Amino acid sequence: MILGIVFAIIAGSLVSMQNIFNSKVNEHGGTWTTTSLVLGLGFLSSLIIGLIFEGKYLFNLENMEPWYWFAGIIGVGVVTCVVQGIRHLGPTYAISIILTSQLGVALLLDSLGWLGLDKVPFTSKQLIGVLVIVCGIIVFKIGGKSENQELAKTN
Repeated sequence: MILGIVFAIIAGSLVSMQNIFNSKVNEHGGTWTTTSLVLGLGFLSSLIIGLIFEGKYLFNLENMEPWYWFAGIIGVGVVTCVVQGIRHLGPTYAISIILTSQLGVALLLDSLGWLGLDKVPFTSKQLIGVLVIVCGIIVFKIGGKSENQELAKTN
């Protein structure tokens, strides 16, 4: 369990950094350049690393559901929407909403057992957890607005 938590923390940190890098690339090259660059370099690096560690077994995809192949297409939507969200909202606010949306959809998919997941009973504790996060984002955004307005008045 500890290893899973460590990997999740690392993943969250890397995703946050990648999102900021993506938004900086987007400022110079646009959304489709960013998406192509991110996914193209990701493909190339994962192909090379996969060949090193898994060799000829890299593409052994027996008994895989055909609709799982759409993950790559979903990745295009992810990168595009994240870049635009950060562009319009700023990194912290956009990533907070993205993570909350991700948690909410994961909770829904788990609870319904969709997409090949084991069905997990939905509890009020899970709902309260998501609502607490949403309230935190609202407090963060409202608190940031009043402080920014006060700073603007003093300058």
